[in-house]
Amino acid sequence: MNFLAQFQSASGIPGFVIAIPIFIAAALGLMALRPMERMRIRAALLLFVLSLMGLVAVATLASRGVRTDSRLYLWFDWASLFCLWIAFINVASVLLFDLLLSSLRLSPPRILRDLLLAIAYVIVGITLLSIPHVDITGIVATSAVLTAIIGLSFQDTLGNMMGGIALQMERAISVGDWIRVDNQEGLVREIRWRHTAIETRNWDTIIFPNSALMKAHVTVLGRRTGQPRQHRQWVYFNVDFRYSPAEVIDTVEKALCAEPIANVATAPLPNCVLMDFKESYCSYAVRYWLTDIAVDDPTNSVVRTRIYFALRRANIPLSIPAQALFVTEEELSREERKQAQETDKRARALKRVELFESLTDEERQQLASRIRIAPFARGEVMTKQGAEAHWLYIITLGDAEVRFSLDGKSEHLATLHPGDFFGERGMMTGERRSADVIALTDVECYRVDKDSFHDILRKRPEIAEDISQVLARRRAELEAAREDLTEEAKRARMRDHQGDLLQRIRNFFAL
Repeated sequence: MNFLAQFQSASGIPGFVIAIPIFIAAALGLMALRPMERMRIRAALLLFVLSLMGLVAVATLASRGVRTDSRLYLWFDWASLFCLWIAFINVASVLLFDLLLSSLRLSPPRILRDLLLAIAYVIVGITLLSIPHVDITGIVATSAVLTAIIGLSFQDTLGNMMGGIALQMERAISVGDWIRVDNQEGLVREIRWRHTAIETRNWDTIIFPNSALMKAHVTVLGRRTGQPRQHRQWVYFNVDFRYSPAEVIDTVEKALCAEPIANVATAPLPNCVLMDFKESYCSYAVRYWLTDIAVDDPTNSVVRTRIYFALRRANIPLSIPAQALFVTEEELSREERKQAQETDKRARALKRVELFESLTDEERQQLASRIRIAPFARGEVMTKQGAEAHWLYIITLGDAEVRFSLDGKSEHLATLHPGDFFGERGMMTGERRSADVIALTDVECYRVDKDSFHDILRKRPEIAEDISQVLARRRAELEAAREDLTEEAKRARMRDHQGDLLQRIRNFFAL
């Protein structure tokens, strides 16, 4: 038998000489296609070269007449074949897991792959030992004892390994997830047998033992079943009490939603909320959903910039914690001037209200000194249909909507603006509210109570007749809008209502 035949026989693989270039070509091709696995493929090539060298040595021994059952020949042959099959298995694993399964979009856990490789190594080793009729009973018995000793000596290591198996098999944490552990946030780069590595935004890599990771509270950032990965961010800012929260929130939300912002989700939309009342300012927060968790600080910076310029355009300055001490020389005349100015302002508002046209200037001044300011936030119900309320509102700022509910359906009746008033029948007759009034914007009102008007009406009861006429006409107009009445029918309704309303006013005020 020549040397080549002896070499072919030593390898134990038919056509092994032809398989050499095929193996090398496959290994080089996989290195080009899968750069992440180059270290494994290089190790396989090194084992392959060592196996070739060993097989050459085995063939040389055979050609020089060394007995094939000698210990030297057997161990050289076994080691060479073991390295050869290990090289084949490593390249085949890259071909199977990283090329074929990856093309099918299947990604089995890394630990499962390592476990299968380990099982393959054991099978190959035992099989190769059994070929030359080596008694492996003693080896197995010795291995069992060594396994028990190793198990007792390396409990922590085995705990980490079991933790790694559980993490990958349960897929509670996967490579590519962003997680928070012990106030540390990072991207899971790999899950190995003993540890899990995460890469932080600070360009650091943190190594967590798998057993410690299994015991810790781990937050997977941005993960929700059936939803895209996005994480809610909070951006805080402060504004002085002098500016309406509704105006601040509306200004900020419009600015954030006007144009898309990179790495900010469009669903849910960014929103602004009032968080707290501080010593001298309101604390607000913008909440938005970050789509790329790696760039939280740069995106927060863009959002803060949008907030800053939006508030500047609205002439709303940002606030900082401060305390202001106002020192004034209080004089009776100064306080009286301020009070007189405010009373004149309210009296002018009353003069524009049709209900109080019949009042004298002195009576309006008297009523103005008793009315109160009543502010409402956008969306608040200013009065509720069916409620009992003995006062009326005069709108001085903002808009409101009048809605009528019947059989569970709500119908729009009118929109109220500054100068309009409502609730007059409740104040004058005690009648329950006939419709809902809802603030469309931030609204400021003057509130006129029954008790404030009582003294004026007792002194001049004839005012009740003028007021009943206004109430009758407004009630007829409301019914005409609701029932689509003709002009003639509306006038008839007004005449019918006036006598009734006049009597109810007299009864309600005990005139």
